[in-house]
Formats: sequence, structure tokens, C-alpha cells
Amino acid sequence: MPTSSHFPPSPSGEYRCLENLNLYTAEACQGLATQAAAGRQLRLLMFTEQSVQVQLCEDDYIAWLAVRDAGKLTPAVQRYQTERLERGEIVERIEGAIAFTQAAMTQPHCYLWGGTVAPDYDCSGLIQAAFASVGVWLPRDSYQQAAFTDPLEDPDLQRGDLIFFQEPGKLRVSHVAIYLGEGQYLHSSGVDLGRNGIGIDPYHPDGSDIGARYYPLRHSNGRISRSYCPGDGWEIDSRPK
Repeated sequence: MPTSSHFPPSPSGEYRCLENLNLYTAEACQGLATQAAAGRQLRLLMFTEQSVQVQLCEDDYIAWLAVRDAGKLTPAVQRYQTERLERGEIVERIEGAIAFTQAAMTQPHCYLWGGTVAPDYDCSGLIQAAFASVGVWLPRDSYQQAAFTDPLEDPDLQRGDLIFFQEPGKLRVSHVAIYLGEGQYLHSSGVDLGRNGIGIDPYHPDGSDIGARYYPLRHSNGRISRSYCPGDGWEIDSRPK
């Protein structure tokens, strides 16, 4: 069974990803939970025969790393330091986040449950990666993003706000899109309801088959008023999505 002795000592208590890593929902390393892009930092929590439970530093997300990938980590010299951003600073970065999503849409890709690394994303993975690209961290999953953002009504939607949906059979928010303005939103959608990838749809029941399928599922809207900062007292729900 692997133990902490299998990893080089870290002066910070954290490790940095040397390359993009897959992280899993269970210790048997089955079911992609999320991905950690090269350069992200994580903590080691618990060891089993096949895997190591880890917590990503930027969003506090907990998942499992396969032991075979342990060599893709290196000790982090310094602990992760978050950049604290408020609404005014975030507004200045929204266009950059939207540009990221639009660029991702132009690349060959498909929908990947758990995907947060190009080219294949799930819905919340795309949103998190887009805002992370401009230095704004959000929680990982759509229901976490819904809880973290400030609620607002449809008439108050502005470019860069998030739209949340709850799909049939789900007990909580299960899908997220970014509002582009002028009644349109961009999202990464799966095969059953969407297009198996990233696209733009109208935020009303007419205009596209996909938009018509998602419109009745709308749950709430959220405005990003701050970046996620570990330890700031916002208690993240990290149950498997």
C-alpha cells in the first residue's frame, strides 16, 4: 500500500502537477471526477492500495489520484496563494473568459464528463477553466457554482453571468452556461439533451432544438461577485456530482 513515504517531502505540504492529470470519483479510480491541469497544486489526504485521495488547492475539490500517476507530481516550494478579487476586478476579466469559451468552441472537441482541460470539457469544467484562465477561480461543479454566485432574475442577466439548469431525475443543479447577452448563452452539453460539445443557444423556448430542450429546465442565475478563496469560510459541498 502506498504511503506518504512514496512521495518526496514537500516543504509546503503541497504538490504541483507536472502534467494534466485525471482524478476519479472513487478510490478504485473509476469514473472521471475532474482533471487537474499542469501547474495546479494539491494536498495528499489519504492512501489506499490503488490510489491517493487528494484535495486541489485552488477550489478545495476532493478526488482520487491513481498511484501510477504519483510520479507526475513534484513538491511545491510554496503553498498556493489565491488572488482575492471582487466584482469590479472580475467585470474587467469577463471578456477574456468569454473569449476562452469561444476559442474552445472552434477546436475539435466533444463533451467529456469530468473534463476541465482542453479540448474536451463538461459544462462546469468549461466555465471553471474559462474564468481560471483570467485568474478568477470558481468552485468545480455546477451546483457548487450555483451556490457560490449571487442569485439574480432573468431581467437582470448581464454578459458573463451564469445560467443554471436542473435536468430530469437530478436532485440539484446539474448544468451551467455562460450568458453572452442578447438572449444567447454558451455551454458544453452532452449527447442526451445537447450537441456533444460546446455551442451557443437562445435563452428562450424557440430558435434551436437544444435551446428548446434546456429552457424548461432553467433553475436559477448567478453573478460572479468574487473569486473562490480557500479558507474564507464558504463551505464547499464536495460530494460526487
